[in-house]
Amino acid sequence: MDFAELYHFLFETIEGIGCLIVACLVLTTIIAAILEYRTRKTFKDRGEKDTDTEFFDEE
Repeated sequence: MDFAELYHFLFETIEGIGCLIVACLVLTTIIAAILEYRTRKTFKDRGEKDTDTEFFDEE
């Protein structure tokens, strides 16, 4: 599969565009989770924890 075939698949077919959308959603979700974890690690001292909004249990 050369570059022209790959380009045609990704940008000119419905399945290729679907693959691009899914890949972007997965990538942004992973990046958001990593950044959220790093932010929580940096700002530990935020007062009492609200248990309803805890996404990452570190206990």
